[in-house]
Amino acid sequence: MLYLDRPAWPWRGRLWSHLISDVSPAELHAFAEALGAPRRAFDRDHYDIPAERFAVAVWLGARVVPSRELVRLLRAAGLRRPKHLVAPRRPPAPVDPTASIHPGGSVQPVGSVHPAAVSPVAVGPGQR
Repeated sequence: MLYLDRPAWPWRGRLWSHLISDVSPAELHAFAEALGAPRRAFDRDHYDIPAERFAVAVWLGARVVPSRELVRLLRAAGLRRPKHLVAPRRPPAPVDPTASIHPGGSVQPVGSVHPAAVSPVAVGPGQR
């Protein structure tokens, strides 16, 4: 079953609802696609739905419940994914445009020497 709270969450000048499934993430994604919600609106265990799509979500079959009920339903179904238990998405590290990639995938600034390329050399008498 799919559930939705009323649009009461302000962000970027709009009001938003939360859409969940108590069956599976697959059911949630399929419903959100039918609703026309972009995948970027998915946040761990729910979709953020703008107020303009609320009536369509209800028409498609989502049941309106209070926000606290959404959390209870997710927990009962074992689908709740709170922020503190989910690894944050990290943006890729910036790449130095002057760097080059060496064997093994390490990145070294151009002109530097890769540590594996340096080997100790015995210095004999008179060669210092």
